[in-house]
Amino acid sequence: MKREIRVAGVDDAPPKEGKCFVAAPVFRGGSFMDGLMTTEVTVDGSDATQKLCEMVRTSKFEDLRVIMLDGITLAGFNLVDIRTLSEETGLAVVSVLRKKPDLQRFLKAAESVRAGAAEIVRRAGPIFATDTSFGPLWFQCSGCDRNFASGVIKLTCVRSAYPEPLRVAHMIATGVVLGESRGRA
Repeated sequence: MKREIRVAGVDDAPPKEGKCFVAAPVFRGGSFMDGLMTTEVTVDGSDATQKLCEMVRTSKFEDLRVIMLDGITLAGFNLVDIRTLSEETGLAVVSVLRKKPDLQRFLKAAESVRAGAAEIVRRAGPIFATDTSFGPLWFQCSGCDRNFASGVIKLTCVRSAYPEPLRVAHMIATGVVLGESRGRA
């Protein structure tokens, strides 16, 4: 894997009037930001996958290789179907989690908001663990194998226990909406 593989980190801002601003900085590995893509998704809606596909397909970043998500939800329970996102963009998709989720609790909450949530969660595949120099992270992946996904996570965890593209996506999204970044990035 190239050390400067292009990775887009995707994270959302706090909701505003039923919508969420989504930031996707494009990084060269974990080294530096190369650009930025943005979109907007509906709170607890069903448009996240489509909006991310459109954002990537219409961007100028032809050398993008990986889409990295902070979990599979945006804007509350607007679930991202990582398999569809990978298939429609032709890119590897890696969903990163700080801790191993309680899937039964998550499914119960997601199903109460959106019918069919269980199928999207099932399509995301198994949850794997990887060790970084800062500690363990969990992930799901599509369009690549678990070794590739683990390698991308390790490559991008350069300044903290979370991948740099996701850390910066969080800061940009919250900063744009709230006037300054806040929360755990």
